Amino acid sequence: MSSPMIPALSLESLPRRQRATVATIDWSHLAVAEARRLRELGFDEGVGVEVLHRATLGQGPIACRIGRMTVALRRVVARSIHVSLAG
Repeated sequence: MSSPMIPALSLESLPRRQRATVATIDWSHLAVAEARRLRELGFDEGVGVEVLHRATLGQGPIACRIGRMTVALRRVVARSIHVSLAG
């Protein structure tokens, strides 16, 4: 018997301190430079990620952890990253 599928949600809407795994990245919604930066940082399917902080007013960047790095992402970029909840 297989376990039920947990629907993917965007990294932008992932609750703080909730660990997740990158399910897909919608590369077509990203500028070439943004996509290159994500790849250089190691964002890809199967990578663990966690939201650490959000800007107070809800329109600023999102700080997240990928591996041992902490990176800031614009919300439009975080919206293009779809994650599955861990555990």
